[in-house]
Amino acid sequence: MATPKTRWAWTLATFFGAGYLAPGPGTYGSFAAVLLWYAAAHILPSTTASLAVATSVTAILVTAIGIPASTLTAREAGRKDPGFVVIDEVAGQLFALILMPPDWKHALPALILFRLFDIIKPWPIRRLEALPEGMGIMLDDVAAGLLALIFGVGLQHLWPHIH
Repeated sequence: MATPKTRWAWTLATFFGAGYLAPGPGTYGSFAAVLLWYAAAHILPSTTASLAVATSVTAILVTAIGIPASTLTAREAGRKDPGFVVIDEVAGQLFALILMPPDWKHALPALILFRLFDIIKPWPIRRLEALPEGMGIMLDDVAAGLLALIFGVGLQHLWPHIH
């Protein structure tokens, strides 16, 4: 008999099915986050400051909801960190976008930096994977997103012509 799935958790953990896309479901989750951020920035009236605040709040909420969603989904899948769980990439990508102007010349480096740090997991990011269940699934990506944010802001200051 198959283990029943907690629908809300699986829907959010896979980010509405993006986690089932192949190859590289994590990249699809990150790209979906960038697309939604970009669309929201251009549809909703916002200033640079209000976009940064809204992105921060959203990133924190996605993380808070992602922890129990990824915990339940991983338990029900019988795997520690299933590849189809991409809510962690969504949260991490949102953190990477917090201080970025809403254009592709800033969003693309944020995407690339986040995916790079998420894949290579430099110290101390890799250590966060050892946290239990959803905490470990989510917080290593949050840390990768914060590192991408730091490097992204650094790039903006090093190369002012990309503004």
